[in-house]
Amino acid sequence: MTDGTVKQTGGTKGGGKRRQVAALPWRAQGAGLEILLVSSRETRRWVIPKGWPMKDRLDHQAAAQEAYEEAGLDGVIVETPFGDYEYLKRLKSGAGRLVKVDVYPMKVTGEHATWPEKGQRTLRWVTPVEAALAVQEPELRALIARFAQIDLPADERPQTAPAPTPMLVALQRLRRRVTVLWGRARRRG
Repeated sequence: MTDGTVKQTGGTKGGGKRRQVAALPWRAQGAGLEILLVSSRETRRWVIPKGWPMKDRLDHQAAAQEAYEEAGLDGVIVETPFGDYEYLKRLKSGAGRLVKVDVYPMKVTGEHATWPEKGQRTLRWVTPVEAALAVQEPELRALIARFAQIDLPADERPQTAPAPTPMLVALQRLRRRVTVLWGRARRRG
């Protein structure tokens, strides 16, 4: 766009990699800072507020909206992403799709008593080291450490298995289906 605003690009259609936007909520606490993590609704793992781009909002505004909806937060959000990470999103069909997430730091200035997803998620303010160690995605862990300007000692870095590829997820589903069908066939025979 010619007026200097960031164009809203949305996720891709079809079978390609999808894109989401996320807020990295932080606040000053004493001499350091804290980061807010939220639990995901389905797997209950620790994540940051994220969602799909919105047609009526710029990407950083959509990330701020997700921070409000998922955690009841208000704040000042930067207009350009600090970085990105990828994860495998489990779809309703059971298939997996690789999603790239653009992350926008947000300085939290207020917390609401109620918000749309209250009761569906757990919220936790933690130190940057705790936040980095709590998330499963290695790229998000590194992004949090880089944002907070911390080095994670090698002995504190959990050994993480790489996220399964969409092909691996499909093969695992096929294996489970074959196992179920084989069990039925054996009971009938």
